[in-house]
Amino acid sequence: MSEYLALPLAALPFPNIDPVIVQIGPMAIHWYGLGYVLGILFAWWYAKRLVTDTRLWPDGTLPMKPEDIDDFLVWAAIGVVLGGRTGYVLFYDLPRYLANPFDIIAVWQGGMSFHGGLLGVTLAMFLFARKRGILVWSLIDVVAAGVPVGLGLVRIANFINSELWGRVTDVSWAVVFPNGGPFARHPSQLYEALLEGLVLFLLLRFLTHSRLKLKTPGFVAGAFVAGYGAARIIVEFFREPDQQIGYLFGGWLTMGMVLSLPMVLIGIWAMLSAKPVAQPSQPA
Repeated sequence: MSEYLALPLAALPFPNIDPVIVQIGPMAIHWYGLGYVLGILFAWWYAKRLVTDTRLWPDGTLPMKPEDIDDFLVWAAIGVVLGGRTGYVLFYDLPRYLANPFDIIAVWQGGMSFHGGLLGVTLAMFLFARKRGILVWSLIDVVAAGVPVGLGLVRIANFINSELWGRVTDVSWAVVFPNGGPFARHPSQLYEALLEGLVLFLLLRFLTHSRLKLKTPGFVAGAFVAGYGAARIIVEFFREPDQQIGYLFGGWLTMGMVLSLPMVLIGIWAMLSAKPVAQPSQPA
């Protein structure tokens, strides 16, 4: 019998958590939006800790001031939201938004692309670093080090929203999503939260605090980009492709894989190209 015709006995019921945390009149706070806010705030707080720890930097010289991180917070938020929304519109559902252009601004309905958000915040970092006279790779390193926490929170919010669920499966931890048909599916959102969130954060923490890779500008950023790309490609084998796109080229390839493979290559290039900051020469 086809796996689509029978529900595995071990399938878990969906926890059915309300996507809206609290609603006051027309104003509602969603888990999805809260995930983004908490992720940005954590990355801000964590970056400030990194740029005040002299042990992590060459010759104990800090690359920027904590106030620079404070000022960059607004730039980062704008880059994430504009880039994430633009990326989703262009990469995942362009025909729909061409037909309904006013839906583009309805970000509360969901629909954000990580790849677009990454491009948006990267552009913001380049512009901000140039304006402040900061080494751009060091700014990217400290921002990237804290981003996985936000990624993990947003993926958990995706699970709560019953969106971006996984492919049909018979594993014992499969979940029956309320809008995923009468099928048990991989909770791929939680796989992403684990790999893109917890595992990637711990890897970057090891690089920054044990291997002291902030002394090699660009290495931590490269590890983040390559690590996210690899994690996303792995999870794409368990995640249901976006319905409006499906599998590309009539095979197993998904848009997530296509967008993530260049990230792996760029991240590897950044790590291989990164050079330690030259130590000042000592007077004779």
